[in-house]
This record gives sequence, structure tokens and C-alpha cells, in this order.
Amino acid sequence: MTISIITATYNSSATLRDTFESVLRQSYKDIEYIVIDGKSKDNTLDIICEYEPKFNGRMHWVSESDRGLYDAMNKGIRMATGDVIGILNSDDFYTSDDILQHVALEISDVDAVYGDIHYVDDSDLRKCVRYYSSKSFRRWKMRLGFMPAHPSFYCRRTVYLRYGLFDTDFKVAADFEQLLRLIYINNIYVKYLPIDFVTMRTGGISTSGFQSHKRIIRDHMRAYEKNNIQSNYMLEMFRYLYKIFSIVIQRISVIYEKI
Repeated sequence: MTISIITATYNSSATLRDTFESVLRQSYKDIEYIVIDGKSKDNTLDIICEYEPKFNGRMHWVSESDRGLYDAMNKGIRMATGDVIGILNSDDFYTSDDILQHVALEISDVDAVYGDIHYVDDSDLRKCVRYYSSKSFRRWKMRLGFMPAHPSFYCRRTVYLRYGLFDTDFKVAADFEQLLRLIYINNIYVKYLPIDFVTMRTGGISTSGFQSHKRIIRDHMRAYEKNNIQSNYMLEMFRYLYKIFSIVIQRISVIYEKI
């Protein structure tokens, strides 16, 4: 089973080596690595060319203008030839060396698998500042704005061919709209894996600031409307209350561990 990994880059030189190294360290070797660069202006391309030989023909890349992150991801999905597709952002890296091994083993009887991720600060990549567990996710919760951790989502390529790619009209929450379409509308068969898939630096496209969260909520409302799902702003706000509660509990747990 070949797993296609897609990394979209744009001026990613500060973090890209960590991403590439984590892919190279994976114990599962039947991979296809696709890098989609948006004509970076820093030395991102130099790093891509430096690492390409290390993948022994398994890396394929392009560098050209695009219409943003989700357009780049769609390019990668269209290029992919693997049985399973996953996305690894250019400022993230795999938390352990056996992630793809678990994916290959567990996806054999389902359409997609997903798990957990955690966030770190640039100043200390070993220190978790927030843990995002998908354990409690249920299909019905998507009406409240919940979704599995998208960086942990690995899906069969045939599912994308059948139900479509990212809708690039959604600027910050195309991942939510896509999962809403796949999981809630088309009810694909998914499985949760109790594994920390990815280490993410804070400050990504959908984790930065109040204005970003306003855009996320607006995109969620549009996603419900597009897919003829009844929801509202009050239901969406419940998700934020839940997130605040979860963060408080996590921090209290850390304090007790230190006592």
C-alpha cells in the first residue's frame, strides 16, 4: 500500500528541514512524497533540491504560482498516485517515526483514519502548549463545528475522486467543509487511532488571532449552507466554550503533575 504525503510550501525555509527529516525517519517506506511550492522567494527551493536525492525517487515537486494553501493541496492530491493520501504542513513534523506504519495497518478495512495532534511554541519544540485529541469526535458533532484533527486525517484516494477535493472558495476552513462533505454528508467509514500524529507550531493559517476565528466561523456557516445542513452561530459558540474548558483542564493537569 502506497501512502502519498502532500506538503504545500511558501517561504518555508525556517521549518522545512524538520518536516522533511520527519518524513525520512518514518519506518514505513512505501511512500510517495509530493511537495507543492507556491514560487517561494526565500531559499525554500534550495532546501527542496537538497533533500530530493535523499528520497531516492520518492519525492516529486513543482514550484509555481497558486491561489493559496488549499489550491496547492488540491494540486498535490491530483498528482498523487498512492492508495492513501495524507497532508503534512511545511511547519509541522511527525511526532514519532511509526505514524505511517500505523496508518497502513489500520486503514485496511476503512475509508479513512484520524488521531491526535499537539501544538508547540517555536522557542521549545518539546513543550506541548495544547493537545488536540480527536477521541471524542462523533459524526453528529460536526453540526457544532467539531472535526477530527485534519493534519491527522489519512484518506483513500478513491474517496477524494468520488466526493471531491478542497473547495477553494473557503479561505480558512476548506478543511472543515471537506470533512463535513466526506464524513457527515457521505458518511464514509472512519476510524480513530489513539496516536499523536503531528507536532504543529502555533500560528498557522487557522490558529492565529481573533479575526482568524471570526473568518473560521463565517466559513463554517457557509459550509453548512452549501451542504444543506441546519446549524447556527450559537451552536458554533459552544465549540469555543468546549475548547476553553479543555485548555483549562489540560493546564490544571500540568500543574498537578509538577506538584
